[in-house]
Formats: sequence, structure tokens, C-alpha cells
Amino acid sequence: MGTFKSGFVTLIGRPNVGKSTLMNRLVGQKIAITSSKPQTTRNRIQTVYTCEEGQIVFLDTPGIHKAKNKLGEYMVSVAERTLKEVDLILWLVEPTTYIGAGEKHIAECINSTKIPVILVINKIDTVSKAEILTFINAYKDIATFAEIIPVSALSGENTQDLINTIIEYMPEGPKYYDEDTITDQPERQIVAEMIREKTLINLDDEVPHGIAVAVESMKERKKKAIVDIDAVIICERNTHKGIIIGKQGSMIKKIGTQAREDIESLLACKVNLKLWVKVKKDWRNSDYMIKNFGYDKEDYN
Repeated sequence: MGTFKSGFVTLIGRPNVGKSTLMNRLVGQKIAITSSKPQTTRNRIQTVYTCEEGQIVFLDTPGIHKAKNKLGEYMVSVAERTLKEVDLILWLVEPTTYIGAGEKHIAECINSTKIPVILVINKIDTVSKAEILTFINAYKDIATFAEIIPVSALSGENTQDLINTIIEYMPEGPKYYDEDTITDQPERQIVAEMIREKTLINLDDEVPHGIAVAVESMKERKKKAIVDIDAVIICERNTHKGIIIGKQGSMIKKIGTQAREDIESLLACKVNLKLWVKVKKDWRNSDYMIKNFGYDKEDYN
């Protein structure tokens, strides 16, 4: 067996290009939440892939975009700062020949770094093989790439090739985490994110951006393999509260049922989940509130 390699890799890209889906696929378990709405990932989520040849620590950052409020500024600063802390950058893009302002901004960010960049063209399951070459041609001159790899995070196509290539670019190094570690996120935080994912999937466009989830208690029952979880969904307006609860509580029940299934598979036991909804106006522009919901102010200074 050769030398063991290890290092840190960040996934960057505009919101909604499939970063969390790809990371879940590579690590083989659901850690990062996914939805079709932008701004799904708010924190850097650290996940770990270990094999005989090496260990890859993935930092899944919030999408790089133009900030509209303090939460937005925090998300962008975390994403841009991560670029300076890693051994390799994966830039995830959609299969298109159109390169918009968002992509050009990311190209500027990566052109100012000396870290190698792999361009990952995602969602190739949605296009024909012949088209892929035109997308590679459209992107190849926008920045200096170490490699260009087309993949489908959804079907898994080419994702093993991507892992093998990433390991090639890792320096020799130690195992930072035990073999069975797949994330450094505390369980409570993952549980909160899983609940938030279900609000994103089930609610209309306007509500989810102003939603945070706080897990207030998480206790294992003695003698029984059941975990009792109390969580609060925080929204910005009374009208949102009504939408989240739904007619005769139908929406909050649906969110709770879907979240519970994911949490049970994460914790490998039965879960009794209770959800409440509270209104805290304008929490996204409050430093205290942002920190209160697990977003650390230190991360964007």
C-alpha cells in the first residue's frame, strides 16, 4: 500500500447547482440538506470520506451570491474565506454554455488563489453526451482548471472518478478523523437542518428564507430506544406562522412526519418529534439571533 493522503476540499458554486446533493452522494449518507430553493446551506458543513488510499474532508459552503441582509453577508463571507483554507477547490456548475455574472464572480475569486481547482459539471443525466463537450469548451478558458470532470450527483455517474482524482491532488497526511466519522456536525444541528429542509421543500417560495430551526431539547428515554425531540420553527411574520402550521395543523404535521423519518434513519432509533412555531421579526438582520440559531459571527469577521 502506498502513502496515505489526506486534505481539505471545498465545494463552491452558485446556489442550487447541487453541491449538497453531490456531497451526500460522495460521502454516502445524507448530511447536507437539499432542496430546489436557493440559500439551503447556511453553514460550512464538514463531512469526511475515508478509504484505504486516503481521507478527504469536505467543506460544503453556502453558495456565493450577492448578499441582501446580514445573514446573506455572513453566508458569502464564509464561502469566500473557505477558498483560502483548503488543498483543493471543486467548482460545481450546471451543464450550460451560458456563463452569467454569478459564474464570472466565482471565476475571479478562484483566479486570485493558487489552490488547484477541479471544474465539476453536474447534472449530466439531463443532457446528451455530445453536448457535454460544448459545456467543457464554454468553461475551459474562464479560469485555470487542474481538471474538468462531468458528473451526475443524482445518479452517481462519474462520482467515483471524481473521488479518485481528488485523492490524487491530496498531500500526504494523517487521518484527521476515525474511519467511521462522516461529519463533525453535532447531532442537534443535523436534526435542526433536517427539519428546515422539510420546510423548504413543502412551503411556498417566500416563507423558507425567513425560517430557522432551533432544537430545544433532545433526550433519550431510559430503557427504551426512543429519542424525544422538541424543536421550534422560527419565522419572521405572523402570516408565515399560519402557512407553516397549515389548515388544522396539516402542514406542520406533514413537515414533522417527513423530518422524523430522516432523523430516525440518522439516529437509528425511534423518534418522538414535537414541533412549535414562533415569530421573531427580522431575525436575519440581528447578530444576536443569527448566532442564536447556530451561525457563528466569528465566521464572518
